[in-house]
Amino acid sequence: MKQSIAPPIQDTQSRPSPISFREALRFWLKLGFISFGGPAGQIAIMHQELVENRRWISERRFLHALNFCMMLPGPEAQQLAVYIGWLLHRARGGIVAGTLFVLPSLLILISLSWIYIAFGNTPLVAGLFYGIKPAVTAIVVQAVFRIGSRALRNSALWAIAAASFVAIFGLNVPFPAIVAGAALIGYLGGRLAPDKFTTGGSHGSAAKSFGPALIDDDTPTPEHARFHWSGLIRVATVGAALWLIPMGALMTRFGWTGMLTQMGWFFTKAALLTFGGAYAVLPYVVQGAVNHYGWILPTQMIDGLGLGETTPGPLIMIVAFVAFVGGYTHAALGADEMFLGGALAAVLVTWFTFLPCFIFILSGGPLVEATRGNLGFTAPLIAITAAVVGVILNLALFFGEHVLWPQGLHGRFDWVSALIALGAAVALMYFKRSVIQVIAACAVIGLALKVFLP
Repeated sequence: MKQSIAPPIQDTQSRPSPISFREALRFWLKLGFISFGGPAGQIAIMHQELVENRRWISERRFLHALNFCMMLPGPEAQQLAVYIGWLLHRARGGIVAGTLFVLPSLLILISLSWIYIAFGNTPLVAGLFYGIKPAVTAIVVQAVFRIGSRALRNSALWAIAAASFVAIFGLNVPFPAIVAGAALIGYLGGRLAPDKFTTGGSHGSAAKSFGPALIDDDTPTPEHARFHWSGLIRVATVGAALWLIPMGALMTRFGWTGMLTQMGWFFTKAALLTFGGAYAVLPYVVQGAVNHYGWILPTQMIDGLGLGETTPGPLIMIVAFVAFVGGYTHAALGADEMFLGGALAAVLVTWFTFLPCFIFILSGGPLVEATRGNLGFTAPLIAITAAVVGVILNLALFFGEHVLWPQGLHGRFDWVSALIALGAAVALMYFKRSVIQVIAACAVIGLALKVFLP
């Protein structure tokens, strides 16, 4: 999705003037409201605005930061914003950039989640989601093909993907164990068969130039971005405190088994497992939030993904929907504070999900700046990405089962939902329509079927 928030055209032959913190803050705030299109769309927007239009950072430095973010668990687009904000304006710049990337999405999802709970059974809302559910199933199927075509480049990676699918679908192996096993295979494979576990290049050509940039290829690393053990220890200490204080407060107020405490612990683990993007961690969220804890229903999980696809911000923000619905329907703060319980759950889960992202960038950024052009150790990540394909295929089957057989596999087959899903898949993969266009069209079809047609 193309978005334009560029400043007035400037001389492309001269280096841009230093960027004030206030100017950067305005940009990050705007980005938080227009960051549609998933990670690919969000990264494209940042590239267009920061590399091409504003020239705050050069192409090579942008790609270098992106490659680092791709190797980390967590949403790479949000981490990229943190990295660039940190380079420009120290820690406060990174914190502001990352926070504003998420905050609009959180506020929007809390509002939409409340509308979903309060009015979800009305014919209007039920009709919209009747069309959205099969569209979401098609979106997940598309993700399998999109990620698989990029990740499965040889027989060894195909074998890892197949093994991960069997492990989670047939053996119900926990997602963390699958990630750990794939990382070990990649580590060993990178040494025994390195040709099977090498990347096919970085995200585009780093040779392209759009004129001198404020942070250019030859711009010396600023003092705050240089590695110091004292800085690493400081970030780690502050990060640990920011996790321990709210977790300790939750344990004191609700106990270890309390719903909000368990949400904080569960989504902390989820934040450390999001290699490969949101679709990779969704099966883990399903295993925990749906199957183990019972915070939400399978159909609600599908509805939440539909909302996540149509709002700005990282797709992993679906965890805010999961938390709100769980906190609201299970009365986390009591029957008299239903909305507050849901909103508090959404805020807490967002905190525990994204806190590691800031710690990773603010602690690891100086190491990356010190080793520009020498990022290695990617074989485990390549194997994990291959395993993710099998895991997402399992997610597609999970969604398909609950959409096409709404009363269970022994119930009737919903052929109307099947046709909507097929049409959505064709629109996405053949006609290359955007996710938002497909969801909107399917929502209108569902509304017509449930409300306007007899």
